[in-house]
Amino acid sequence: MTGKHGLLVVISAPSGGGKTTLATELISRFPNGRRSITCTTRPPRATEIPDQDYIFLKEPEFVDLIEKGAFAEWARVHGYRYGTRKSVIEESVAKGEILFMTIDVQGAKSIKKAFPDALTIFVNPPDFDILETRLRKRGTENDGDIRHRLENARKEIAQAGDFDFQVLNDQLERAALEIESIIRRRLGT
Repeated sequence: MTGKHGLLVVISAPSGGGKTTLATELISRFPNGRRSITCTTRPPRATEIPDQDYIFLKEPEFVDLIEKGAFAEWARVHGYRYGTRKSVIEESVAKGEILFMTIDVQGAKSIKKAFPDALTIFVNPPDFDILETRLRKRGTENDGDIRHRLENARKEIAQAGDFDFQVLNDQLERAALEIESIIRRRLGT
């Protein structure tokens, strides 16, 4: 979605693929860039700050927002609900901001359907060994969760062709430069 040089940028990757790290780096490169904060029913990780990393909701609160039609997209992922409020997207783009969303593949498809002008980018990990190493390094999931996330990663990577662009995240700086270039071309800057 574009308007007043606002842009919705959707970055998807398998869990551990580096989408959040890349989005943080990209926001620092655009003075009007900001991160969309996703709502979730997942409990916060020790390193996460409520209302900054995620908006943590109880299941009934999340269901109430679904029933009110407040979400542009929502899904159950890894046993928890995640969703993005429509109002956040509409307000940000109307203000001329570059809104970065870091969401899973099914969420990206829903956003593209609701906001056809959104720029969608799939971030590929270099390989599954590196992806597994990244997941283990986080220290936030047990072995069963990691296996589940790697199974999901194979399915998500198979859908990468549905995105406007694919970027290999082999080195953070190189991947960030590539995405920055894609965004600047879309904005005509």
